[in-house]
Amino acid sequence: MADVKITTLLNGPLVIEGVVLIVNAQGQPIPPAYPDKPKIALCRCGASTKKPFCDGAHAKVGFKSEP
Repeated sequence: MADVKITTLLNGPLVIEGVVLIVNAQGQPIPPAYPDKPKIALCRCGASTKKPFCDGAHAKVGFKSEP
């Protein structure tokens, strides 16, 4: 299996680098929001319009995460 790196950004998303498969609650694969990019960002603030992917809404809503 390829290496995968997950980074939590302060006041931002989870950034995943590497090949991963994301599935929904029914077990169906969710296609990447930006398939040409080598990494993905998953929303943590809940305000993204592209859930589960981040669209930058955390900056607009003032999302703050714990260190």
